[in-house]
Amino acid sequence: MSRPYVLLSVAMSVDGYIDDTAPQRLLLSNAQDFDRVDQVRADADAIMVGAATLRADNPRLIVKDQDRQDRRRAAGRDTQPLKVTVTASGDLDPAARFWHHGTEQHRPLVYTTAAGAARLGERLAGLAEVVALGTEVDFGALLDDLGGRGIGRLMVEGGSHLHTAFLSEGLADELHLAIGPALVGDPDAPRFLEPAGFPGGSTRRMRLLDVARLGDVAVLRYLPKETES
Repeated sequence: MSRPYVLLSVAMSVDGYIDDTAPQRLLLSNAQDFDRVDQVRADADAIMVGAATLRADNPRLIVKDQDRQDRRRAAGRDTQPLKVTVTASGDLDPAARFWHHGTEQHRPLVYTTAAGAARLGERLAGLAEVVALGTEVDFGALLDDLGGRGIGRLMVEGGSHLHTAFLSEGLADELHLAIGPALVGDPDAPRFLEPAGFPGGSTRRMRLLDVARLGDVAVLRYLPKETES
């Protein structure tokens, strides 16, 4: 059994924010970048978002392009990747779109604590498979479980807590960082990462794999486990 390859995907402003504090979601990407993300989703076996992202954005989290769905089917794969979320508290809404779109072939997975599982048992009955990881969410155990289910490539789309956990614990294999041409500047708005101790500290330079321009968005690809020589 091996853990999946973990790819983190995020869009942020020039000053490092992933949203503002307005009720509507702040769109930092453009049409070209959204299409790129759809392809990255299509290449994944599973897509993960945190509970805070589900509550704030109410995403469907699906591969939207029909041709990409058809290519997955032709390759013997499900038309949609497995959907995964993480919650310590179990505060999830069964009416959220996450549970009701792209789930015809498999129910989403919910990783949580023992307390969260007790809260979710009836709430998500028939909508999801709930997996308790103990008194706290252990991301290493989470990846072990996904690997045991045959997941070879995991795309993590946020939010801040998940990205921080995977990077601070040295569990991320690749990072796609899309930078939108906007400034947020609101101290109450969420940032890409939360304060944490990261492997190697502030002087370590991750390996930059590629830089691409998609209209007014710059996309940087890093390999977090490698150091630039």
